[in-house]
Amino acid sequence: MSKRATKVKSKLERMGLPDLQARFREVTGEASRSPNRKFLIRRIEEATASRAEVAPPASARRRGGRRAGEGGPSTPAQTPTPPVPTATPTTTPAAPPTDAPASAPPPRGRFASMSVEELKAKYLEVVKRPTGSDSKAYLVWKIREAEKGRVPVGPRKGRQSKGEPNDMRILPVRLEAAVVDKMDEAWRSRGIKNRMEFFRSAFGHYLAHLGAEAAAAAFTEASAA
Repeated sequence: MSKRATKVKSKLERMGLPDLQARFREVTGEASRSPNRKFLIRRIEEATASRAEVAPPASARRRGGRRAGEGGPSTPAQTPTPPVPTATPTTTPAAPPTDAPASAPPPRGRFASMSVEELKAKYLEVVKRPTGSDSKAYLVWKIREAEKGRVPVGPRKGRQSKGEPNDMRILPVRLEAAVVDKMDEAWRSRGIKNRMEFFRSAFGHYLAHLGAEAAAAAFTEASAA
């Protein structure tokens, strides 16, 4: 270690902690609140040594100063050329979106703007019967087909089997399979011929129970025939 370095270290060791922290900030450019005196001294010494390596010797500075003062030729300092600013490409901001283009085509088809309720009213007018459908596609299709004469219009006729008299009606009865099985087992065990006979007898019996004797007699006469 050189005499100068030894002298600097000795001076640092005699400093109080606040003075060491201030010297640390002055030499390193960083603030430190570390209470470790050895750490602070070591960092100060390293920063001082780095500065001494970068700075030119004092004799060289003196020689340079004398040549400049004596009017001798000196090399002019090279001024760095500032970078030429490049033109930043400008972008045209996009136009804000609008709710709809100015030339938006109108909805296609005369039914496009109609609601479901309006289509149902049109269906009743053209097909001549009401509908429970809420499908716009179906309603529009059925109206167009009726206008072209491709589907029947008017009230629906009751379903009639081929060869069945016009004075007969089919009554829809929907029951659970398990219920039907128990019912069939019951009327078979009583010697009833078929399910139709059982239904007629059951209807007549219940109508008589309700006091509708005339209606009950109709089922009795039909069973006897």
